[in-house]
Amino acid sequence: MIGSIGLILIGALLLASNLELFSLRDLGQLLGTWWPAVLIAIGAAGLIKRK
Repeated sequence: MIGSIGLILIGALLLASNLELFSLRDLGQLLGTWWPAVLIAIGAAGLIKRK
């Protein structure tokens, strides 16, 4: 399920980039800043899923 959501998000980001709604450079800067929060969210989702 997470893989499916990931593919949808990647597709949406690439589409938005092609429509010039934002630049992929902005995305790189955003990911560079927030990657620890993404890891925490994945870990929390894994803990919740086990219950």
